[in-house]
Amino acid sequence: MTRVRWRFIVTPPAAGAENMALDEALMARSRQTGEWTLRVYSWSAPTLSLGRNQTAVGRYDLQRIHERGLDVVRRPTGGRAILHYREITYCVTGPAEDAGDLHASYVRINGLLLHALGTIGVRAAAFAPTRRASIPDLAPCFDQPSAGELTVDGRKLAGSAQWRSEGALLQHGSILVADDQSSLAELAAEPQAPIPAPATLAESLGHSPTVDELADALIGAVRLREDAGASALDVEPEVRAHAAALVVRYRDDAWTWRR
Repeated sequence: MTRVRWRFIVTPPAAGAENMALDEALMARSRQTGEWTLRVYSWSAPTLSLGRNQTAVGRYDLQRIHERGLDVVRRPTGGRAILHYREITYCVTGPAEDAGDLHASYVRINGLLLHALGTIGVRAAAFAPTRRASIPDLAPCFDQPSAGELTVDGRKLAGSAQWRSEGALLQHGSILVADDQSSLAELAAEPQAPIPAPATLAESLGHSPTVDELADALIGAVRLREDAGASALDVEPEVRAHAAALVVRYRDDAWTWRR
């Protein structure tokens, strides 16, 4: 049986459009190479990210967003709004033929997250819902957990979403270091009910872990559970060129506010 090959990369903070473009370019790389890639990163400015199919036009107070110095980007993956500020983002890309169905791949990747969180001392669990998940609307991603998402004492710690296209998948998600998600209600054009306080790494650990600390734990999980020989990725020039071409769309208001 062919060995599943994994690569990993930890990137410096970047703007929303650049982050989404590189994620998509890494997805294309996985399609071409058959390799899985783990990327761990943060954001250079507080950024509101919208789900791929989330209705956002007319739902947010754009002046308030501007006054607070927030960037806005629409993700290639689905789900609902997230405020990327005091959090750590991960991205996993891979060939769909090696991933199983959506549920199987979600469980597989979340297994890596659970192992990594346990390594740093966070006792998280996969959520088992008792009712159907909400459709993508104005409610923030961290309003309530969906099936399989990671929680601590029933409160959502990490929100994830997956996109598949042309034989490859991209799953990325946000792991909260501190709670900024509750402030999303203040960005709505119409009054919104406050969301329950989510779980955070700072609350669970008593301190705020760095990107590198969580990245090391995730890399360790990949090496233990997926590929003992997983190695660092030096992103090739052609992948960077692809990301540079894709960033134009992620900066375009026609994409960000397409619905």
